[in-house]
Amino acid sequence: MSRYLTAQYLTGMKARIIGAFLVAALLHLIGTILIPGYSAPFAIRALLVIAALLAVASVGQTLVVILGGIDLSIPFIIGFANVTAAQLYGQGWHFGLVCIVVFGLAILIGALNGALSRGLNIHPLIVTMGIGMIVQGLVLIWTKGFPTGSAPKAVSSFVSIGGSFGPLPVPALIPALLVMTIVIVLVLERTPWGRRLYALGSNPGAAPYALISPLWVWTSTFAASAFFAALAGILLLGFTGSAYGDVGQPYLFQTIAAVVVGGAALVGGRGSYIGTLAGVLVLTEINTLLIGLNFSPASVQAAFGAIILLLVSLYGRERHFRTTV
Repeated sequence: MSRYLTAQYLTGMKARIIGAFLVAALLHLIGTILIPGYSAPFAIRALLVIAALLAVASVGQTLVVILGGIDLSIPFIIGFANVTAAQLYGQGWHFGLVCIVVFGLAILIGALNGALSRGLNIHPLIVTMGIGMIVQGLVLIWTKGFPTGSAPKAVSSFVSIGGSFGPLPVPALIPALLVMTIVIVLVLERTPWGRRLYALGSNPGAAPYALISPLWVWTSTFAASAFFAALAGILLLGFTGSAYGDVGQPYLFQTIAAVVVGGAALVGGRGSYIGTLAGVLVLTEINTLLIGLNFSPASVQAAFGAIILLLVSLYGRERHFRTTV
């Protein structure tokens, strides 16, 4: 019976992922019909870069949701990494050292999120929001509200819409994302850590009997989430060319929506990064389509927010896998 239900869940998840990719394709077709130049080469490259940035930011949310948590510190860590990297590089630091410092601090922040959530048995929504606001406040104090600095040319070229990677007419960010996707999928499906992540998300009560340390898995998972948020912040620095503390705010609900639309269950135990990529494409197509139809910025924000709420409400209301076994 258990194997039958597991097969049912896997089949349903695959169907949802395929459905999300089909929705993205349909949205693109609609945009191509309604908006001149929607499928022009430059427009395609722009869409891929914007989607790739969201995909990087959504890695950590994918891992945390599979675990059965949620990470609201992602936009704050994106802003922290964006501003810190720009400030330190502007002060003459070598960018390699800048990255080590930024990633190291981000991992510590994420590990604190996971350790507090699990160790003190506090819902991660509260912990991550609180820690995120503390981080944002410290950054504002440090920069006095006026961050300075920029990204090195190598980072800007890496994410430039007009860039290319060898014979490929896309910036290096796109093939790098494909490689990263393969690595993440292999880690989730073929490593002990990935199996423990799914096991703990599926049945946290039984996981300790399988010699799984909940505290370690939670700490490492939130640390990984913060690492990828910091990576997104540095990439966004190269994309925009200047530091901005609130650059991560649009990713607060977009990462959650992308994960859920891609087949993950907010109650934990189910999800995949391939599904998240499908959700990312759906959200990026929606946003691009609304802008292309000349919606005002305020209207785009309102409509996009309403669509995200609708998608999450439709896809996120599921019983936990363990309640069906």
